Amino acid sequence: MGANSRMTVATHALTWMARVCPTRPDGIVTSEQIAASVNTNPVVIRRILGSLRDAGLVESQRGQGAGWRLARAPESITLKDVYLAVEPDPLIALHSTPPNQACPVARGIPPVLRQVYDRAEESMKAELAAVTVADVARETVAAP
Repeated sequence: MGANSRMTVATHALTWMARVCPTRPDGIVTSEQIAASVNTNPVVIRRILGSLRDAGLVESQRGQGAGWRLARAPESITLKDVYLAVEPDPLIALHSTPPNQACPVARGIPPVLRQVYDRAEESMKAELAAVTVADVARETVAAP
């Protein structure tokens, strides 16, 4: 089981767009251009951008000059917004199948762990809400 990188790729894409889109007359960039920065396949970028579009964070343009642009100012997009757009599942999952209900531990552990996991996820969301794409862009460019 590997770690999911959707959040990281989505944040990279939005940060790149925050830096590059303002330099373009139409503000449009392609998934191929973003993919070159992320070093991944443009299909991966298009899937993530689709989720970000559904959340109202980016817009797509079809036809002549097709591509993507930010739908909101980078200062108004928090990492919590990004997380909620690309991570539909809980941070930590319970058993995929119900544990043995004849066992007292198996019967009692799901609600206990769910409460702990829910509190942990709320704490993480609060941290993500304190950082914007503009913050990431500013700190990324300032990094050595």
